[in-house]
Amino acid sequence: MQTAHSTPHNATHSNADPHEIARFAQLANQWWNPQGALHALHAINPLRLQWIASHTPLAGSQVLDIGCGGGILSQALAQAQAHVTGIDLAQESILVAQQHAQKQHQQHGTTPPQYLCTSAETLASTHAASFDTITCMELLEHVPDPASIVQACAQLLKPGGTVFFATIAQNPKAFIHAIIAAEYLLNLVPRGTHSYSQFIQPSTLMRHCRQASLQPFASQGLHYNPLTQRYRLGSDTSVNYMLACRKPL
Repeated sequence: MQTAHSTPHNATHSNADPHEIARFAQLANQWWNPQGALHALHAINPLRLQWIASHTPLAGSQVLDIGCGGGILSQALAQAQAHVTGIDLAQESILVAQQHAQKQHQQHGTTPPQYLCTSAETLASTHAASFDTITCMELLEHVPDPASIVQACAQLLKPGGTVFFATIAQNPKAFIHAIIAAEYLLNLVPRGTHSYSQFIQPSTLMRHCRQASLQPFASQGLHYNPLTQRYRLGSDTSVNYMLACRKPL
């Protein structure tokens, strides 16, 4: 596998948008600033972890976090006593994740996640059926071929394993909430973070999953209240949503 200190041969993988990688690389110094440009990811992280933990045991399990960025979710999974591997194609983000993990290990004794600068597809070619749980949060709407990521997840999962996706639905309500409101009115995420054409309806994502022989079994919406400035989980999946799928035994 590639390490974060090497130049990954898959950095120009056909399912990676160089502009997306460069944009997140430029935000590398913001990953661990809870009040910075990526503050929304810090705010929703406990809710994501809560939902994941409600559907699969984490302690002692092998977990893969695809599109891990600076390691916000990876670190939380490690603190839940999972053995975590985080992968991302933005080398700058991987370096930030590694540095933060080492600092947490020194301060709290937390077993640090292993971080790799590689793609899901590349990892799947060498590590099939290696993980009990996979998380793929806020990545599918940033890649040219989401179905390819879903297929890689199916390959990487052990039989009986669970994968959790989080993305944004494609409809007028999602355009208003996730782009106009979130990017331009409320400044929840940097402007230009999302492209409406890459949003994915839940029914489309479920079709991708079934085509990869994954069985969807739970979904959950994620909602923001601008008055309280707080997020909550809910049943409405018309904007931000999560989907859980299981690989048959």
